[in-house]
Amino acid sequence: MEATTTVARWTWGRDLEDAPDVGSGVGACLRELLTAYGVLRRHRLMVGIPRMSVSVHEAGKKNSYLFRGDVQISAAAAPAETARDAALRVHEAMRPGEIGSVYAHINSPGDVLLDDAYRSEPGLFRLGSSALLGYVSVDLATRTDFWLPYDLKGRPQPEVHAANAPRLSAALRDLSQALDSDTDPDDPTNFAKPHETGVENYFDRDGNARDVWDSFEPHSHR
Repeated sequence: MEATTTVARWTWGRDLEDAPDVGSGVGACLRELLTAYGVLRRHRLMVGIPRMSVSVHEAGKKNSYLFRGDVQISAAAAPAETARDAALRVHEAMRPGEIGSVYAHINSPGDVLLDDAYRSEPGLFRLGSSALLGYVSVDLATRTDFWLPYDLKGRPQPEVHAANAPRLSAALRDLSQALDSDTDPDDPTNFAKPHETGVENYFDRDGNARDVWDSFEPHSHR
């Protein structure tokens, strides 16, 4: 099931003191984003040619952008090489001004393992990255429940969970290593409680998984 808002979210972040060459933050932001994308691609949680959107905010001016648009990238090249090429194209297209913050995100379908076969899902994860004041962060969010022991209506899904929860856990571990940062689970959402290795359902006092779908998606027919 896919909710209209986030089911679970995780972040990674670190200072950029060890990477003085990134300068403006555009290169750093895109490098971290594409490094994370490479991890998710290895786990088939993102597949195909991704669509990357980039926003470069002008320093000191609200809602002012030096660049805002999509950047075509190749999934075949190494993340560092792809990031350098994409950052160069962004810089060439930017209007003059001082860079404040940089944000980029990738939307890409991903594969879910169901009945021993992969099925493509268009909105499996949203991957983002930002750079500001010498700090770069990555965030990963899902609106789906394939990682939970019970779906969002509280119905058991042991086969789905057994097939896909370990894939998410492995990806979170590998993201921490690739990004050189601890996995930081976001706050619990209306739907679930993320942790460092995955995500958990809510339960009622009687021990039954809570039907959060009917509570927070009352108008959905999915």
